[in-house]
Amino acid sequence: MHSNIPYPVYFAFEDDNINDVSVKVKSNDANGQPSTATIGSYKLVAVASDPKRITSPNIANIQGWLPRVKFDGDSNQLPTIAIVASYNTFGDAPSLSMGSDNNGSSVVALLKIVRLFSVLYSNPKTRDYVICLNSVGSHGNQLHLHVSKPPENACIQQIFQGFSTLAEELGLQVGLKHKKINISNPRVAWEYEQFSRMRVTATTLSGLSTAPELLESKGGLADNRHFTSKVSIIRSVKLVAESIARHIYSQEKKIISIFADDSSLVVNPSYIKSWLDLLSKTPRVAPFLSKNNPLIKALEKNLADHTAEVNVQHETLDGMFTFYDSTSGKLHIY
Repeated sequence: MHSNIPYPVYFAFEDDNINDVSVKVKSNDANGQPSTATIGSYKLVAVASDPKRITSPNIANIQGWLPRVKFDGDSNQLPTIAIVASYNTFGDAPSLSMGSDNNGSSVVALLKIVRLFSVLYSNPKTRDYVICLNSVGSHGNQLHLHVSKPPENACIQQIFQGFSTLAEELGLQVGLKHKKINISNPRVAWEYEQFSRMRVTATTLSGLSTAPELLESKGGLADNRHFTSKVSIIRSVKLVAESIARHIYSQEKKIISIFADDSSLVVNPSYIKSWLDLLSKTPRVAPFLSKNNPLIKALEKNLADHTAEVNVQHETLDGMFTFYDSTSGKLHIY
C-alpha cells in the first residue's frame, strides 16, 4: 500500500503443493541461489484477465425499519434506536478478504438482533441513539464502548451502565473509551462518529480498544473463521439486545432476562453459525460487489423478513483509491 513492488505477489491457499514449492524456494535462498521466474525445478505462470479500472465503484447500504406496532400519527416522528454494522471488507487480495470478525461477526449479530426484536418489539418509549457494532466475535471477554460525547453525559452514562450491568451477568467486561472528534478531518476513525457529527448520540461497541488506521483491521487475509468465536457473537447479541430491550421497557434496574435460553426469544446458535460460516467464505470488498450480488440480496431478504420498508441505497465511493476489476486468476506451477 505504501511502496512499489517490482515483482509479482501471489496469494494462495496453503496446501501440500504450495508447501513443497515453499520448501524449495527456502532451500535455494539458503544456498544463495537468486529467486527468478524459474525457481529450481518450478516455473510459475499466472493466468488472469488484464485488469481494467472500475470507473464508478459503489457500495450498497441496506436499511430496514422496525416501526412501532400501533401509533396514531406519523411514525417517522417517533424516537429511534439504530443498530449499525458494516459488511464490507478490505485487503491486499480482495478475493481472499473474508473478514470473519471484522465485520462478519457484527453483521451476524445485527441480523439476529433484528429477528429477536421483530418478535418482541411493541409500544416503545425511548430517545434517539445509535449503536454501531464492530469486531464483536473475537475470542476473549473484553469489549469497549467508544464514544465522543463526554462520559458524564446523561445518555452515555445510561447506555454504558446498561451495558456494564449486563456484561457482568454474561461474564464480560465493557470499558468506556472516550475520543474527541476532529471535525476538520473528513474521515472518521469509528463509524459512530458519522452520527455524532449530526448531533445524534452514538457509540461503537467493539472488541478493539483503539481505532485502527485507515483500512487496517478491515477483514484482510488474517481475519478468518478460525479466529472468530460463535460463543462471543452470541454473548454480544445478548448484551446488545437485552440492554436495548430493558431500556425500551424501562427495566434497567431490574435483573430480568428477556432473551433467556429457555424462552421463545433464545439466541439460536445454529442461526449464528450458518451466517458466520457464509460470511467467512464470502469476500466482500465493496467495489467488486455488483448491485445484484447474491450476498447483498440475501442481506436484503433477511431484513425484509423481519423489518418493514427495507431499501437499498447505492453510493458511489470517493476518488481516494483506484480499483481494478481483475481480483483473481489461476496460478500454474510446473
